Amino acid sequence: MRQFTPPPHALAHGSGPTWAVGDLLVHRVDETELPPPTGRWLLPEATPAVVGDAPWLRPDFATSDGVLRLASHSFAVEANGLRVLVDTGIGNGKTRADPAWDHLDTPYLRRLTAAGFAPESVDLVILTHLHTDHVGWNTRESGGSWIPAFPRARYLVARTEWDYWAGVTMDEPRQQMFRDSVHPVRDAGLLDLVDVPDAGSEVAPGIRLRPTPGHTPGQIAVELRSGARSAVITGDCVHHPVQLHRPGITSCVDIDPARAVRSRRELIASLAGTESLLLGSHFPPPTAGLVTAEAGTYRLLPVPGVSR
Repeated sequence: MRQFTPPPHALAHGSGPTWAVGDLLVHRVDETELPPPTGRWLLPEATPAVVGDAPWLRPDFATSDGVLRLASHSFAVEANGLRVLVDTGIGNGKTRADPAWDHLDTPYLRRLTAAGFAPESVDLVILTHLHTDHVGWNTRESGGSWIPAFPRARYLVARTEWDYWAGVTMDEPRQQMFRDSVHPVRDAGLLDLVDVPDAGSEVAPGIRLRPTPGHTPGQIAVELRSGARSAVITGDCVHHPVQLHRPGITSCVDIDPARAVRSRRELIASLAGTESLLLGSHFPPPTAGLVTAEAGTYRLLPVPGVSR
């Protein structure tokens, strides 16, 4: 596997925080903050009163008046010579039903390159699930067409996830998302479907997919391991740290809310009291932390990344 050396200027131009997980280095690549109404829409049970019951959520994860903070970002991982990207955000210039996501224009690719992951250097893209805000930078516009943004990468999706969307009737906005962000990858022969059993599936040394169904039928979390150190990237099994305080809070877009709650409880319980880092796919800075039990529920002890 080839090695890639970032250009000398890379880290001076918007490189985000990083976390060391043993010999693995995990970078947060920012796309955009999500607007304040997002939390009320996405997690309607996370009322200001609920947020107020968990003072540790403020000020990083919620405002003083109980408004949730959420963000869109990817995680880029250097793992045993493999250059891996977990989820690809909303994407630029795409027609979306949500006005906050419609024809977005962010320097995401410049930030990715600044972190040392030029698009042509990425080997593997792992998609935790096939929702609009996790697949957008799969593709970029070129000459009026959508082409794979990472032309040398394999894009991995759980087979259960693919089979579900292939078998349901989708509304027009979701069909549009598949047309511009998923089907071009498939048509280019870059899409790989992965069977993910209950015990998980190792897709590369140090990278294991863990099934966390409920939000979508084939959603996965991504476990990173190097030596005695480990981390888990949540996908949308956990949208926000308030769901550690109240794991029963569901998302308005969960396909199977009861199963989503079970997956979340199982994931959180497996991490509680350990040194395994939790990396939230929509957690605002500081984004990562350790899960600890508190008063019959859980909280996140933040572990800020290192800015370079």
